[in-house]
Amino acid sequence: MPNIADLLSAQLATPARVLYRQFADDAWRDVTAGEVAGRAARWQAAFRREGLRPGDRVAIGLRNGVQWVALDLAALGARLAVVPLYVDDNADNQAYCIADSDARLVVVETARMAGALVRAGVAVDRMLCLRPGEGTAHRAVDDFLPRDAAPFSADAADDRTLATICYTSGTGGKPKGVMLSHGNVLANVAGCRATGMGRPDDVFLSLLPLSHMFERTGGYYLPLALGAKVTFARGIAQLAEDFASQAPTAVFAVPRVFEKFAERIRAAVAGSGWKRALLGRCSASGARVELGGASLLDRLLVPALRALVARPILARFGGRLRLAVVGGAAMDPAISRLFIGLGLPVLQGYGMTEACPVIAVNRLGENDPDSVGRPLDNVEVRLSAQGEIQVRGPSVMLGYWRNPEATARVLSPDGWLSTGDLGELRDGRLAIRGRLKDVLVLSNGEKLPPQDVELAILGDGAFEQLLLVGEGRPFLTLVAVAKESDEKALVKRANERLKAFPRYVRVRRAIVAPEPWTVENGLLTPTLKIRREQVLKRFAGEIERVYAADAPGD
Repeated sequence: MPNIADLLSAQLATPARVLYRQFADDAWRDVTAGEVAGRAARWQAAFRREGLRPGDRVAIGLRNGVQWVALDLAALGARLAVVPLYVDDNADNQAYCIADSDARLVVVETARMAGALVRAGVAVDRMLCLRPGEGTAHRAVDDFLPRDAAPFSADAADDRTLATICYTSGTGGKPKGVMLSHGNVLANVAGCRATGMGRPDDVFLSLLPLSHMFERTGGYYLPLALGAKVTFARGIAQLAEDFASQAPTAVFAVPRVFEKFAERIRAAVAGSGWKRALLGRCSASGARVELGGASLLDRLLVPALRALVARPILARFGGRLRLAVVGGAAMDPAISRLFIGLGLPVLQGYGMTEACPVIAVNRLGENDPDSVGRPLDNVEVRLSAQGEIQVRGPSVMLGYWRNPEATARVLSPDGWLSTGDLGELRDGRLAIRGRLKDVLVLSNGEKLPPQDVELAILGDGAFEQLLLVGEGRPFLTLVAVAKESDEKALVKRANERLKAFPRYVRVRRAIVAPEPWTVENGLLTPTLKIRREQVLKRFAGEIERVYAADAPGD
């Protein structure tokens, strides 16, 4: 029966094929299929020596790179279960995942990370450091691995053999361990492959953490199934340089990546009326050509406009990027249309860890930025009476690790997964309308999904991050990270973006955050989603003062 690690075994027919490229020792270096298999074989020899058995858990707290891949494939090949850790998450969260999963082996990047885990109470049989540094007691990976090993192998696994336990980063509360099997992962890879989003001659740029199933399935297992090359980006700080120098053809990203690029593009033309006009015409006409509704004039102008306007912009991505798949959070359709108009297909998709993760995605040739596209061919989607998206198929999880009660709340006996997201189905395409639990109900009974409102307001470049407040309140308030501090001006700008909404969807007050919301200050998840509960808690005092000041009689 198939094992995920068989994806590497299939590539060993051509062991000299370059599968990866990473920056090491101040230079970019290529890594072949044979070299990856050699590293994985050493890990497997170490597992045997240490007595690890099928089903034992191995936690990986490494940055994206060949070491992550080799360790993951070695563990999967030996039928161990991989527990990925977000490297930038705090030590307490990582320690919780390690303890909850009973991981027998933990591999981290540095001695500093290992020390933080020890202080957080991690008690495991073995902890290894990729780069322990001088004078530390933590054991180095190179010292742990044997020099000689039998060839890499992938043990037979069935569709329900546990492959990984992925702890959802969560916007509040303790994370739950999502159990995904070999069959789950391979089914999702097959469904993604059938969309044509990847090709064997592609070069993927891996920039999201491999601990995120979106990157792991789309940016790692899918390219491995295709025999495509993956280049590991050095980090967010060097992302623009890596795009330009490595010239990828495909990328999986979260909306924030393209929001930042859009900000830079708009800032570059802000001082010139004619440049703004050219950019606007290029993106608008190009989008109509790609998405429908183009006039003859659009078709005549677009080639020249793209040569003049789009080519220098797309050169910042390396000049070869043929598509970008965006997921993990909602993306403003206006930003999608900007890049589509410039000639870069941005395909928004939708998924969740519990579905391994891709559920639906737009395709080349039938892209609709107002939706997340059609479900994968091997995924069923339906809507409940409340409009909640429900999913069934071979990529739906086994359940939550040691939590049958939580499993029963979201997974029906006949295999339907309740996502907690609200959606609409239009001509077979899925559109997301926010989280079921996040729907705001004002004190007058009016209801609204905050996600749509927040996305509309974010279309104004003055706002960088924001959260809508109003549950049980008489009016809406914004908590925002913004480029200006005048609250009245921000309220006016926000309401300009809300003219298409019902009249009760208007903002009355704004609270300006003193600093951006980040993973480090606890207001973003490691996958860059806003932790709504934490933001509300952080600004609870300001929120209460806003509503107290507007209370009747004041």
